Amino acid sequence: MVSGSALSAAAKQAEQLRKDGNIYFKKDRFGAAIDAYTEAITLCPNVPVYWTNRALCHRRRNEWLKVEEDCRRAIQLDYSSVKALDLGRGANPKGYMVDEIWQELAKAKYMLWEHASSKRSWELQSLKEACETALREKHFLDDSQPEGFLDEAGISHMKQLEVLRQVFRKAGEADIPCEVPDYLCCKITLDIFCDPVITPSGVTYERAVILDHLQKVGKFDPITREPLDQSQLVPNLAIKEAVQAYLDKHGWAYKLD
Repeated sequence: MVSGSALSAAAKQAEQLRKDGNIYFKKDRFGAAIDAYTEAITLCPNVPVYWTNRALCHRRRNEWLKVEEDCRRAIQLDYSSVKALDLGRGANPKGYMVDEIWQELAKAKYMLWEHASSKRSWELQSLKEACETALREKHFLDDSQPEGFLDEAGISHMKQLEVLRQVFRKAGEADIPCEVPDYLCCKITLDIFCDPVITPSGVTYERAVILDHLQKVGKFDPITREPLDQSQLVPNLAIKEAVQAYLDKHGWAYKLD
């Protein structure tokens, strides 16, 4: 069992490593900064800021998979803090970081999607051209048939080309940006949800946005105008799962305006 003094010493050492990492980061020494943050994480793995700081270094080096991994870990840790606040019912969530971490995660996920999308687009186009060439060669061979079959072969060839284009058009639809369904977006910002919470009135908002409204505007639901306290907000897990499923299929939706 680790003593309290040992834990305190580890925390102090980790904090010093974070400060060292910040200095390296400002000097664009991202490799050294990553090493410092990694040591801090080894000592105190449950501190979200160490993960987000390392994610920022990976971002400057365009290491998007690593950015995603570190941001996801930071969000998991910060959600634990949010759950503890929810249990307290009325605690002031000043340490809430999910919205900021989500911004970095979304950027990383969008960059990964953009790279994968470009690759898929090139592969689909190459395959489409190869299929069209094969159909043309088949049609050329069919032209050697007796004269009565030429018109029928030509019509069949055109139909096959159209069907082929429809198939490839359908295959590329998931990578074409469109409107995100309204039920997956916050009623206030109209942005896709990150951390949706539902009110007693049945309206779902982005947690950070509704908390900001309650603090700065007033303790009421901005749509129904009914009295509302932050202790009444409940995570909308169904919508959160729906958002993740949508993002998994439509990576372009990670793009932030």
